[in-house]
Amino acid sequence: MQDQAAPPAGTFSRGFRLAGAAVHLYTASGSVLGLLIVLAAIEGEVVTALWLVLATLFVDGTDGMLARRFRVKETIPWFDGARMDDIVDYLTYVFAAVVLLWTADRLPGGAWGWVLAALPLLASCYQFCRVDAKTDDHYFLGFPSYWNVVAFYAIVLDVGPTGVGITLAILTVLVFVPVKYVYPSRTKLLRSLNLGLSAVWLISSAVLLLQYPDPHPVVVVLSLAYLVYYFGVSIWLTVAGNRRSAQAVERAA
Repeated sequence: MQDQAAPPAGTFSRGFRLAGAAVHLYTASGSVLGLLIVLAAIEGEVVTALWLVLATLFVDGTDGMLARRFRVKETIPWFDGARMDDIVDYLTYVFAAVVLLWTADRLPGGAWGWVLAALPLLASCYQFCRVDAKTDDHYFLGFPSYWNVVAFYAIVLDVGPTGVGITLAILTVLVFVPVKYVYPSRTKLLRSLNLGLSAVWLISSAVLLLQYPDPHPVVVVLSLAYLVYYFGVSIWLTVAGNRRSAQAVERAA
């Protein structure tokens, strides 16, 4: 949605264009954070790695709003910010997350560990290359590769390799199931509620990390409640949307 405070196309000031470039640099900083997650994981600095995971979530959750505010598609039309965002997301949401699970011994040993580590990498390669991975009405189609969130809970809640392996297998299947998952900063329905709850979740996750390795049960329940809400509202909106589509087809017929 065009910001009313922004100047009309073709009359951007140098400062406004520089602001757009700064937004792209802000998005690109996620790639550096991804490298730092991998390095921290390899060095056994699990808590540091998890703080960096939260930092990448914050950057990814805010850069799109900034990009729309400063109209980067118009101020820097030759630069594909969406492609860069996908590259950074794959590094931070997928690759770094799998490295963290591996180095934190959250995957089974032997061949099964290799297979389970490969599942998110391969499934997300497929998903990130789908032209409809982000739908026209601003949803994610299929489980949106939140493998960094899986890694976060696996470590903070001390989930064993078997539980992590089952979770990875189930979520990999869900990548291919056409449920439309909420895109908190863009899905129009319940947008204010989704943004507010996402902020509460991020804060609760930070508190969990501060309390690590003995998180308070109330904070755990509060944090997990958001995940239940997220999956629940995504399924509900998908079913409701499919029902409306079917009714529209019937009326047209």
